[in-house]
Amino acid sequence: METMADAEPAKAKPRPIIRLGLFLISHSFIVSVACCAAGIFALLLLPILAKNTYISENALMPGSASPMLSNDDVSRARMFVNKVVSFDFNTDSSSIGIQDLVAQHITDLGGEVNFHRFLPQVNKFNPLHFFSSPDQGIAQENYTCSSYGINTVGFIRAPRGDGKEAIVLVTPYNSVKTSMGEALSLGIAYSIFSLLTRVTWLAKDIIWLAADSQHGEYAAVAAWLREYHTPSFDGSGRSLFESNASPTTGRKRPNDFLRAGTMAAALVIKVTDGSEKAERDVLNLYAEASNGQMPNLDLINVVNYLAVNGQRLRVKVEKLGSLLDSWWLRSLAELFYKLGTVARSLNPQWNFGISVAEYIEGSATLASSLYNQALGVPTGPHGVFRDYQVDAITMEISAKHVANYKNRPNELLLQGGRLVEGVIRSVNNLLEKFHQSFFLYLLTSPNKFVSVGVYMIPFALLVAPLPMVAASLFTDSTRRISGMETKVASSPASSDIPAISFRSWRWLHAAKTVFIVHFWGAVVTLLPHFLSLVQDSSPLTNLLSWIILSAFTLLILQAILGSSFSLLHMNRTQGMEWTLLKSVTIAAACTGLCIMSVINFATAELGALMLVPMCLMTRPLMLDAKAKTLKSFIRAACNIVLIFLVFPPVAYYLWKGALVGVENARVGDFWNWVESLWTWNSATYIYMCMVHLPCWVLFLSFCICILAKWNWEYICGSIIVFVFVSLRVFGFSYC
Repeated sequence: METMADAEPAKAKPRPIIRLGLFLISHSFIVSVACCAAGIFALLLLPILAKNTYISENALMPGSASPMLSNDDVSRARMFVNKVVSFDFNTDSSSIGIQDLVAQHITDLGGEVNFHRFLPQVNKFNPLHFFSSPDQGIAQENYTCSSYGINTVGFIRAPRGDGKEAIVLVTPYNSVKTSMGEALSLGIAYSIFSLLTRVTWLAKDIIWLAADSQHGEYAAVAAWLREYHTPSFDGSGRSLFESNASPTTGRKRPNDFLRAGTMAAALVIKVTDGSEKAERDVLNLYAEASNGQMPNLDLINVVNYLAVNGQRLRVKVEKLGSLLDSWWLRSLAELFYKLGTVARSLNPQWNFGISVAEYIEGSATLASSLYNQALGVPTGPHGVFRDYQVDAITMEISAKHVANYKNRPNELLLQGGRLVEGVIRSVNNLLEKFHQSFFLYLLTSPNKFVSVGVYMIPFALLVAPLPMVAASLFTDSTRRISGMETKVASSPASSDIPAISFRSWRWLHAAKTVFIVHFWGAVVTLLPHFLSLVQDSSPLTNLLSWIILSAFTLLILQAILGSSFSLLHMNRTQGMEWTLLKSVTIAAACTGLCIMSVINFATAELGALMLVPMCLMTRPLMLDAKAKTLKSFIRAACNIVLIFLVFPPVAYYLWKGALVGVENARVGDFWNWVESLWTWNSATYIYMCMVHLPCWVLFLSFCICILAKWNWEYICGSIIVFVFVSLRVFGFSYC
């Protein structure tokens, strides 16, 4: 008998988590297909999974008090609107400007007032100040007095407050040519200001910012907020942008730049001309800020509740009209409706499925919310407040027959004024800033939302295959290369063949290539700084110059740093080096998507929809050509289509064309969008240049020349030819 000492020790089994990981890696193809299909299906289910909004902060108590805005306040506001309109159309010279007109009425009500002079912001790309506020050095440049914008700012000091908190009302208007809608928005703010100077319940200061938008709504609000929070001074200690004199008469005012407390919330009030077919006035809400930031959901809920239940307004959020008439979305809605009917027949408690019309409306609204957040550009002047962590929204009242205002009663001023009054009363009740409700959400309607705990599921399912496929490719390549190394070592002619070192550190060569291409992406990020110095160039010219310079930069970088992945032994190693390079590239793409999901989830979501299929399907076309099977032919065709669709300018054109209509999309718009990204300091620009574009170049190299010993001259030439072919496909001439 064998003793216990003679028996070999039993090999310990790996832990269950390790066995699960090995199982997923060994079946990565099936798992990847299942996860991608589940991720897309979960994304389509989001309108059904949306929940009704609710007010989390009990202290808000919207509608608990009766409105105090009276007809007398409305009458005075209407007289003020008439003065603004008559001033705007007065052709003779006047010694009083519209800013003085607003300031005079604020003073008559007993409020404090001051003027804020600012300069137009220069749209100049500065890579060193990308994540900082716009450079204030433009004050040193030569501007005439007519180039200045002048904001009028009124203050009400709260009788029950300590001056540490404030609520901001913003009414943008063009001081050069004020429209009827802008005059009405000023009238609504004036009626509220008139009321709040008399009330005793006010616990927060009120700031009315009449923003001079002749240089842009956002620029006027941003300049005042920048001075409010971070003032800049000249040598004498005076603020560079402050003005305590009347902009037209020059009369001195005793006050300097006035301030109140920390801003609890901000409301941007706008009035536009609505549709003639509308049965009633509509309130449009805009909430998206830069980098996909959103205000606290409670603020939107309060506005929606008061508008619907208090003022009988129809509340709308932006939706993509092109999806409302799409046949595939209607077919999908009908399918989900039938599935919901079957589910309810099995168990009445299963509340699955919504009506066809509700699903279509919810999908169009969800797509608009996702699209606007992914662009990273604010949808209104409210966006600048989020940069200072202030919750703000734009309330745009789309009224019927605004142009023919004389035939309308005071209903519009009364509705808008009481709505703003109700929101101010609710925010006035807060003892602290908004924090109870959600900051990360997607809207499917004014009263339905998808929280972060739900909409992160599709992204997680889409990204989950990437680490598994990367590990599977790495394991497969190292196993095959190790086997080839063993054959070479045992071959009689092995003494005549140089030794091949393919051990565990071989992946560093692939990592070096990926690092160089991503470093090139950082260089591409800085190129628009030099292109922006060229004057009077069209967007399409700038776009072509950017692409061509990027291609030549890649060629120069490769010449300086040298080829980082030699394929001298391609035949001997059966072409397995490309799997190592693809493995590292997929790992880099997964890392970039996960980091971007923390900054702007919508950008990461749309990026995953484009990058993940390309990551999973990319394969050298020459290998598929040698196979000569139907499967390889379909895979090669899919790779070519994906490479074409994922190219950033083409992807932007197709996304915009699908969402807002092909007739409204132009390839040159891509450069305009890029300019807007760096103007708003959007992280989407960094993602596009340093994650999306390098991955696209690497996968393009996989397809066209992975077996051509990494001829980077061929890659750069292919990129340039690809661009011109793409423009020809879209019908553009090269002249």
